[in-house]
Amino acid sequence: MQDLLNAATLGSIYLLFTLGMALVWGTIGILNFAHGATFMFSAFIGHVVTKHTELPFLAVIAIAVAVGAVMSTLTQLLAFQPILKRSKNQHAAEMRILIGGIGVAAIPLAIAQRYTRSSPFGFRSSYDAEVYQFLGLRITTTALIIIVTGLAIGIALTVWLRNSRQGLALRAIGVDAETSAGMGVNRPALALGTMAVAGGLAGLAGALLTFHLGAIAPETGDTLLIKAFAIVVLGGLGSMLGTVLGAYILAAAETFVIFMNWGTWVNAVSFGLIFLILLVRPQGLLGRKEVRRT
Repeated sequence: MQDLLNAATLGSIYLLFTLGMALVWGTIGILNFAHGATFMFSAFIGHVVTKHTELPFLAVIAIAVAVGAVMSTLTQLLAFQPILKRSKNQHAAEMRILIGGIGVAAIPLAIAQRYTRSSPFGFRSSYDAEVYQFLGLRITTTALIIIVTGLAIGIALTVWLRNSRQGLALRAIGVDAETSAGMGVNRPALALGTMAVAGGLAGLAGALLTFHLGAIAPETGDTLLIKAFAIVVLGGLGSMLGTVLGAYILAAAETFVIFMNWGTWVNAVSFGLIFLILLVRPQGLLGRKEVRRT
């Protein structure tokens, strides 16, 4: 039961990180490889600020969320949007955006590595996690916040994307950007808003993971980027509910591997799940097959 509780905490971290990436990729069609750097750098700015002054828990979270949202918005404005304008169509821009995202990610990574000398960094905060015990299970207030926040945001984003007017417009862009633009959908404005939300979620995940572990390394975002890619493929591109399930399935699989003392195989689980899903069910657990009519 303790391992299941740990898996739920790990899955919620994966979920918060992946939701933004899945939202951007499944709607406006951008595979943002700078998402991991946004996650890390948001927590890094929180580290720099709290190094000089002690802040409460919510203040650090707010800083990380704001930094993540601003970073993603600037990435869209200064990098991805110009690439889209100079490309013939969305498919022609995909590879350029992917490479552009890798280039953008290198900048904050280099800054954090130089400032910290590639050492882990954390927060100086007035917040102290408490440990609760119930029926032999141990859980900290931070882990409880992570689980509740992850599930709440995952469910809320799924409902919003299905039922709201803006969610319908985003899903329309994901199906056919040209037709949706002809029907009055403002793709540039929605893309900016989507990137801002994705960046805010990355910043939230970065701050919560730093509070949970005590410190993260500048390269932590790159590791989570691989996990997020596996989760999106596992759950199904364009399905937020699939992303929720995929995050907890991957976390449970990795926890099982560690429980069996096969720790060196943890990273192989991500790639193994990608390979297995691509062979058995390419559209993912809750994804739909793409139908092309000519």
